[in-house]
Amino acid sequence: MANFSPISAVLIKARQVAGDFESGQYLQAMIKPFVYRRYLDYGAFDELRNLKQQITQELRRKDRMDNVKLGPGGIREIEFIGQAFQLIRGGQEVTLQQREIQVILAELDALKLMTSEDVANLQMAYRFLRRVENHIQEYQDRQAHDLPKDPLAQTILAYSMDFEDWPSFKNELDEIRASVHAIFEQVFSINNEADSKQTLSQLIWSGDDQAVELLGQMDVQDADQIAEILRDFRNTHAVKRLTSKGLKVINRLMPKLIDQLPSLAKPAESLQRLTQLFEAVAGRNVYLALLAENPGALDRLLQLASASPWICNYLAQYPILFDELLDSRALFAPLQRSALVQQLSQQLEQIDTNDDERLMTALRQFKHLNVLRVAAADIMGVIPVMVVSDYLTWIAEAIVEQTLKQVWQGLAHKHGIPEACDADHPGFAIIAFGKFGGIELGYGSDLDLVFLHNSHDSDAMTDGEKPINCGMFYLRLAQKFRHLFETRMLSGVLYPIDIRLRPYGDSGLWVSHIDNYLNYYQQHAWTWEHQALVRARFVAGDSRLAEQFTQIRQQVMALPRSKDTLRSEISEMREKMRAHLGSKDQNFFDLKHGAGGITDIEFMVQLGVLAASAQFPELARYTDNVRLLEGLNACHFLSAEDSAILKQAYCSFRDLGHHCVLQDQAVSVPNDELIELRVAVQRIWQKLMV
Repeated sequence: MANFSPISAVLIKARQVAGDFESGQYLQAMIKPFVYRRYLDYGAFDELRNLKQQITQELRRKDRMDNVKLGPGGIREIEFIGQAFQLIRGGQEVTLQQREIQVILAELDALKLMTSEDVANLQMAYRFLRRVENHIQEYQDRQAHDLPKDPLAQTILAYSMDFEDWPSFKNELDEIRASVHAIFEQVFSINNEADSKQTLSQLIWSGDDQAVELLGQMDVQDADQIAEILRDFRNTHAVKRLTSKGLKVINRLMPKLIDQLPSLAKPAESLQRLTQLFEAVAGRNVYLALLAENPGALDRLLQLASASPWICNYLAQYPILFDELLDSRALFAPLQRSALVQQLSQQLEQIDTNDDERLMTALRQFKHLNVLRVAAADIMGVIPVMVVSDYLTWIAEAIVEQTLKQVWQGLAHKHGIPEACDADHPGFAIIAFGKFGGIELGYGSDLDLVFLHNSHDSDAMTDGEKPINCGMFYLRLAQKFRHLFETRMLSGVLYPIDIRLRPYGDSGLWVSHIDNYLNYYQQHAWTWEHQALVRARFVAGDSRLAEQFTQIRQQVMALPRSKDTLRSEISEMREKMRAHLGSKDQNFFDLKHGAGGITDIEFMVQLGVLAASAQFPELARYTDNVRLLEGLNACHFLSAEDSAILKQAYCSFRDLGHHCVLQDQAVSVPNDELIELRVAVQRIWQKLMV
C-alpha cells in the first residue's frame, strides 16, 4: 500500500452523487483501506503540514493572508486537524470514518484525542468562519474567501455578522483565527526555532568527526560509548534500507533523542535499548514518525526504556502499542476489572463471532495494551507492587470471560444449545488453578485451566439445525476456546493454556462432568492434586456451576487427613521438585524454587489448609496465599510471628520476581541477598514439615 498522499485527505469527503451506485459502493470499499489505514500512520502529520505550508507560501506570495479558508487559523486548518486524526486513527476508530468536520471534532472529544476545551474552540471557530465565508460569497455572488479591502464592503460584512463596526468584527475574527492556529501548531508540532543545542544534536547524529567532543559539550556521560552506538546504528541494514521518507523521519527523531540523553541516569544503556527497538521497527517508519511528531511520547518512551529493557522488547514485538505512549493518563493508569470487562465487551460486539482472525487479533491487542499499562505503572512506581498481580489477573479474567461468551455464541448459532441452557447459564465452567487461581499472575504466566459441564445427558442433542450431542458440544466449546488462545499470530499467542490438572491428567477428558469431578477427588486424586485445589477458583461460565464447584472444593478441603501422612507426602513432593527444578548455580538464589523461597511458602500454606479445613471450613474461602496465611494464623495453625514472616517473604520474593522479568533477568538474586528472610522461612519449614 502506498504511503500517505494529499489525495487521501481529499478522499475522506468523497461520496457518490450519481451513476451506478452498486459500482460506486465497490469503489468506496476498495478505496477505504487506503484512506483509513489499519495501522497508525503519523507520516500524515508531516504530509499535511507540508501541504499547509505550501498553501501559506502561495497566499503570502499573492498577499492573500486574509483568506478565511486557506490562511492561518482558517477553515482549512480546522479541517486538516480533523483529517489528520482521521487518517491516522480512522482504521481503528470506526466512528472517525465520517465526512462532517463538526461530527469528527465531537468524536475527537469523545475519544479523548483532544481536550474538550480545544474541541469546543474549534467547533465555535468553524461555525463563525463558515458564516464569514458565506457572507463574503453572498455579497460578491461568487466563490470567494478573502476579506474585503473596500471600507464599505468591510462595514457591510461586519454588520451582517452582528458587529457594530469593522474594527470590532476584525478583532474578534483575529482572536478566533489566532486560537485556531495555535491549536493547529500544537497538533502538528510546528516549531521553526532551532537553538544551538539542537544543532549540536544534528551534528552528532550526522556522524561528525567531533561527535565525542560535541557530546562532552552537552555534558553527556559515556560520550565515547554513545558515539559508537550511534555510529553502529547508522550503519545497520535497517537504517540503510530506509526510503527517503523514512530517512527524513529518522533524521528528525534522532537529534531529539540525543537532546534528552543528558537527563538520563544511564544514557548509553538506554540509547542501546532504543536503537535496538528502532532497528526492529524501522521497516514500518510510521512508529518512528509517531515519536518524531510527539515529544511527550518520546519522553515517556525514554523514561520507560531507561528503567526497563523489557519495555523495549515488548514494543519491538508489538509495535502497534506505540500509540499508548501518546496519553500518559491512560499509560500509567491500568483499568480495574469491571472497566476491563466493559471495554473488551464493547470491542467484541463489533466482531462477527465467525471471524476468528479478527477476534484473535482484537483479544491479543487488548491483552498487550493492558499489560503494557500495568508494566509502565509498575516500572514508574505509580501502582503499589502488591497489586501488580491483581491487575495482570484481572486482564486474564476479562479475556477468559469474554472469549467464552464469543465461542458459546458461535457454537450456539451453528448447532443450537443443550437443554435448559442459555447465554447466561451455558452449563459450562472454567476453573483456574495455579497462579491464575491464586490471583498471582506474572508478566509471562500461562493459564492453568480445567473445563467442567453439568449436562443431564451427554448424549442428548442440541436444538439447532445442525444438532450434535451435548458431550460433543462442550468438547468443541473447550477446543475452540483453547484454539483462540494458543494460535500463533503475528501478535503472538494470547496465553499458553495448560489443562493437565484435569482429572486423570493427560489421559483424562478435556471437559469433565461436575458429578464425576467430585467422585474423582474423593476416590482417586493424589495429594498433590488436593494441593493444587487449594488455589482453584471459578473464573467464567455458568454461575450455577460456580456454586457447585465451590461446594465440591470445600468438601475436598475438609476431608479427614492424617497430618503426619500429609506432611510426609508434601515433603516428599517438594524434595522431588528441588531435584528437578532447583537452580544449579550456587552463586544465585532462585526466588521460586530455592530453599526458603516461594514454593516452600506455598507448600506450607497448602499443608495448613488441607490439615485444618475440616475443623476450620472458612479456610477454603480464599485461594491467594496472603489471605490464606492470615487464615492459618486466625485458626492458630501458624503463630502471628510466623504468619507475618511468611507474608513478608512471599510478597518480597514476588515483587522481586516481577522486577527481574522487567529487567529481562532470571528470577533470582545473588546468594548473599535476602539471607535473613530465607533463613526465617527455612526455620518455619523445619518446624512444620520435618
